[in-house]
Amino acid sequence: MNVEKKLSHIEFLNREYNVSHLSYEREMAFFHSIKQGDIEEAHRLFEPLNSEEMGKLSDDSLRNLKYHLIITVALITRYCIEGGMEMETAYNISDIYIRSIDKCRAEEEINMLHRELVDDYAQRMNIIRKQNKYPRVITICLDYIYDNLHQKITLEELSEKVNLSPSYLSKLFHKEVGLTISAYVTKKRIEAAENMLKFSDYSCLEISDYLCFSSESHFISIFKKHTGYTPKNYREHFFRIRS
Repeated sequence: MNVEKKLSHIEFLNREYNVSHLSYEREMAFFHSIKQGDIEEAHRLFEPLNSEEMGKLSDDSLRNLKYHLIITVALITRYCIEGGMEMETAYNISDIYIRSIDKCRAEEEINMLHRELVDDYAQRMNIIRKQNKYPRVITICLDYIYDNLHQKITLEELSEKVNLSPSYLSKLFHKEVGLTISAYVTKKRIEAAENMLKFSDYSCLEISDYLCFSSESHFISIFKKHTGYTPKNYREHFFRIRS
């Protein structure tokens, strides 16, 4: 059966059994309320995943809920990034919740996790909207740094991205972020290394190479300075522990 025939078949069944989906406007309003940090509105628009209006993605009821919640997390994450949440933070939270969804063995666990993550993202966005936002040029730099932690990042590159002189960007970045660009890059690389040590089986050398440290010994030294642990000890303490 080709895609067009499958689509016609599903539309026929939905009409026959009076199956509908959430209205696009209501769905977008729900995601927008989270983006705005409007917790009360997010609660008002909240729709349980087992609602008849949610659509059917699997004949297995538990898997159906998991699929819906993973899609929900992906969309909320992107709305929150749009709303000013730091990209790295948003994707790390998303990874944590998707791993938790994967571990759920009962529908009630999924439903509880659904409410938890909606509240979590909405509350975080509420805090972000109350804080002063970075100027757009700084946000562009932060996103570029996050996307390129696996390769060399230079002040000259960043200044070209935002069309500012290197000296002015350097001063502005330090003023807004409270760290020099190089210190911020190192901080983000260490945070990325922490996640790789927690949630992957990559070796210390592989992580060091991937995150562009000059050598494994340099990586170990910097990692211990920032976390108080060597990478080996950090993995022993935190491997696959939700945080």
